Amino acid sequence: MSIWLIPAVILIVLVTATIKRVPAYEVFVEGSKEGIQIAVSLLPFLLGMMVSIAIFQASGAMDAVLSLVKPLTSLFAVPEQILPLALIRPISGTAALSVTTELIRTFGPDSIIGQLASVMQGSTDTTLYIITVYFGAVGIRRMGDALKVGLLADLVGIIASIIIVIILFG
Repeated sequence: MSIWLIPAVILIVLVTATIKRVPAYEVFVEGSKEGIQIAVSLLPFLLGMMVSIAIFQASGAMDAVLSLVKPLTSLFAVPEQILPLALIRPISGTAALSVTTELIRTFGPDSIIGQLASVMQGSTDTTLYIITVYFGAVGIRRMGDALKVGLLADLVGIIASIIIVIILFG
């Protein structure tokens, strides 16, 4: 059934456009033009974010932050291998996925670290990426409380994922 879903939706759109006498192809082309313009306007923000992440990792700043947080992991019995994921997830989804993949490859998907990495990957978002790219593309210069709330939500997601995984699988 799922193989017919997309063609059925396209057919419904085309039939509806024909009934309402909407020039479907012209509207499609116009929407495509707007999509390309949006993609081009996002490029500088994406590039800036990627360069910033690379500098953050290459400079050793990530290792410095991790060394500051490591004492908390022993206090709360959290595996220290998960710290890079918890730190990088709010910054970059691609980098976080890379860290998650490496953790699962190293420790296995059924290990506590693999399960924690998977749950953490799904429980948080790339707050800094979203704010940088989308706010920048729309032209919002003052973020207000969006950054604070987004990072707080990430922190809650990280803490909740640790608690839930330890309760369910620990």
